[in-house]
Amino acid sequence: MGTAAAIRLEVHGTVARVTIDRPEVRNAFDDAAAAELARTFDALATRDDVRVVVLAGAGDVFCAGGDLNWMRRVAEYDRAANLADATAFQAAFEAVDRCPKPVVARVQGAALGGGAGLVACCDVAIAAEGTVFGFPEVRLGLVPGVISPYVLRTIGPSHTRRLFLTGERFDAAEALHIGLVHQVVPGASLDAGVESVVAELRKSAPQGMAGAKALVRALLDADAAEAAALARDAITDARASSDGREGLTAFLEKRKPGWLA
Repeated sequence: MGTAAAIRLEVHGTVARVTIDRPEVRNAFDDAAAAELARTFDALATRDDVRVVVLAGAGDVFCAGGDLNWMRRVAEYDRAANLADATAFQAAFEAVDRCPKPVVARVQGAALGGGAGLVACCDVAIAAEGTVFGFPEVRLGLVPGVISPYVLRTIGPSHTRRLFLTGERFDAAEALHIGLVHQVVPGASLDAGVESVVAELRKSAPQGMAGAKALVRALLDADAAEAAALARDAITDARASSDGREGLTAFLEKRKPGWLA
């Protein structure tokens, strides 16, 4: 980590809260913070006691993108060093995107560049009114390379091309319109909005949620024939799983499934 508190993890019951804790730099990323985020999510992926993960930013801003000191360093890197750095950053976004637990983004203030990319990696994103989004890389002569697969999948090619090319900032209402976030609430209601989504997610079977996430990603990566086979295999495996058997049995017996006990 850039500092000992760059990424803060708290677990309360079955809910983990991962906080980017660098408010002095508006929670901007450097390579060390990205590595710590990857390690944190990799560890959470294997924890049976965690059902839902909330990703947040400390203070007034979710994540302002790249840390300026880190950007000064990479400006001096050769191609090999830049490739290694990009690969390490990619691991952080992959860890969030591939996490088998549902990940809820709590977004406030600003989500720029990599910060907006993190939002795109999450399963549900709740934003406070007044939050500013953007992909300003082109205005620095760069491209939003590492985050591009996640953003493209989330908002589609038309919005991605426009926003990647203009580098313009846009508000929470526009983020909602293009599908980058799922709900916009008053700032004072942000935590309540997140908790409402968390409560809904906790009603779902852990194996079912992990399977659904894996299925969506696989379908996006597959051609039509593969997609049909994946869809068939997914429901076949789900029906045979312990959660699937318990869920169907509970429904037929008109009782709550075991994961709600």
